[in-house]
Amino acid sequence: MARSTSSQSRPGRTLLALLALILAMGAAMFLQKALTPKYGLDLAGGTTVTLSPVTQDGKTPTQESLDLAVNIIRDRVNGTGISDAEVAKSGDNIVISVPGAGQEEVVKKVGTTAELRFRQVLAWAPANAVPGKMPTAPATPGASGTPEPSSTAKPAPSSTAKPAPSGTPAGRALSSALTAPSPGATPSASASAAPSAKATPAPSAPASEPPPAEQDPLAGVDTSGVDPAVLAQFRTLDCTKKDIGQGVQDDPDKQFVACSQDRTAKYVLDKAAVKGTEVSGASAGVDPTTGEWIVQVTFKSKGASQFSQITGAITSQPEPRNQLAMVLDGLVISSPRIEEAIPGGQARISGSFTQVTATDLADQLKYGALPLKFVQSSIEEVSSTLGADQLRGGLLAGAFGLALVVLYCLLYYRGLGLVAVASLVVATVLTYASVVILGHNAGFRLSLPHIIGLVVSIGITADSFIVYFERIRDEMKEGRRSLRVAVEVAWVRARRTILIADAVMFIAAVVLYFLAVGGVAGFAFAMGLTTLIDIAVVFLFTKPFVAMLARLKFFAKGHKLSGLDSERMSQHVPVTAPTTVTQEG
Repeated sequence: MARSTSSQSRPGRTLLALLALILAMGAAMFLQKALTPKYGLDLAGGTTVTLSPVTQDGKTPTQESLDLAVNIIRDRVNGTGISDAEVAKSGDNIVISVPGAGQEEVVKKVGTTAELRFRQVLAWAPANAVPGKMPTAPATPGASGTPEPSSTAKPAPSSTAKPAPSGTPAGRALSSALTAPSPGATPSASASAAPSAKATPAPSAPASEPPPAEQDPLAGVDTSGVDPAVLAQFRTLDCTKKDIGQGVQDDPDKQFVACSQDRTAKYVLDKAAVKGTEVSGASAGVDPTTGEWIVQVTFKSKGASQFSQITGAITSQPEPRNQLAMVLDGLVISSPRIEEAIPGGQARISGSFTQVTATDLADQLKYGALPLKFVQSSIEEVSSTLGADQLRGGLLAGAFGLALVVLYCLLYYRGLGLVAVASLVVATVLTYASVVILGHNAGFRLSLPHIIGLVVSIGITADSFIVYFERIRDEMKEGRRSLRVAVEVAWVRARRTILIADAVMFIAAVVLYFLAVGGVAGFAFAMGLTTLIDIAVVFLFTKPFVAMLARLKFFAKGHKLSGLDSERMSQHVPVTAPTTVTQEG
């Protein structure tokens, strides 16, 4: 008896779980104030920016470099393939179209070179230390590459986990080694769990009298091994000018002069010891010990070897040549002092990050370095290519198709067709909520190809109901089972067919999504999404709802309007008894 009671209450619990899911999705929409989906370029317009390439020698860029840049920018602006952003070549330019107005900041992010290089520091000076200009204050660089004014000599604080803080968005960096590298290894959460690079601030120097106005900023500095042309450039560089240094396309095979990101120091840097092309991945996260946002960079095998080699080579060198600068887009993010070699192929960049700035930096590094530098040659807001009429037409087509499916189900299955109608309503609610939530949390933009995919999925969803209903009717035709038993037996047989059919459809959607781009990928995403929703509706609503209806006399006794009446279920045709002819007499 207990087992029977539990079996009877199980459909109710399943329906309550579905109701809880719908309420949770509705609460998420309400809390995020997201009640309508976001639309793509063809339905809502957006921002179009034309990027023009700039090469070091002024020559026309190669088509190979442009194609590579297009692929990288497409990954950055539409990495998930569902934001409906478009990237295409136009001659030697690259045109980026991002849905929605006011998207200049998105285009600015994807158009930067964003190549991370690790270079040894050969010399440094305050940002405004140029011949003929008096520095505001003597300073020495801390671990962040930011000079720190000092009036008295003091020992450098020891730190294995924090370079000196900085006010810049990516203000400082910490490079930490891991245990022996292995596939899937994760960075250590603390210095005690794995060896770390003891990146400590450089010691401050005693205060001195202000130098004369014509003093050489390199006076008394070891400049051996530095290209004289680079030294000349360093002497005249004034990083306090905001237009200096940003976006410089540095040659990794040459020595380089760069400013710190907060514009308080300038550096002479050696050739790149590790190039950004050796970065295999980057991710943003929160340091569990400090609670600050960090960016974890992982190197490829070659890059890991180079990183270990350079950190081991500079540990024994005098200041500031024992510092390793991290250069991003022509600016020094950080220059921590390295006190021991760092194996493991991992580096961690930390600082005054927010979730947004850390994620943006990780995305830029993860999706690759642009082979060219670009400047914005034009930017404009564009209107939708289809507009409200086409959107209305697509929605009307979907509503018309849905109405035909409903009419067919009611005519053919009668009362049982109401289950199909209710299931389609639940599927519609889940689909709408999913589209809205994805739009506000994952950048999903509803375009015409997406709408087509959603309309096509109506037939896929109806197929699942029909398979189940026909199985029930087959069981009832045998005449040896009650409706409640037939519902359970039919489900065991029908669910396998439903899962196989949906699996085939989902695999096709996944393959199409990864092999296609643009609208085709959007169509595939919508089709895959609705296939998953179909499975959820059939398992969480259709089957338990039918099981509950089977307890009602209207269906159990086979009323003519139930769709399960005995006349429809009978598969036998009356046959008259054979006659026998005999001969008399």
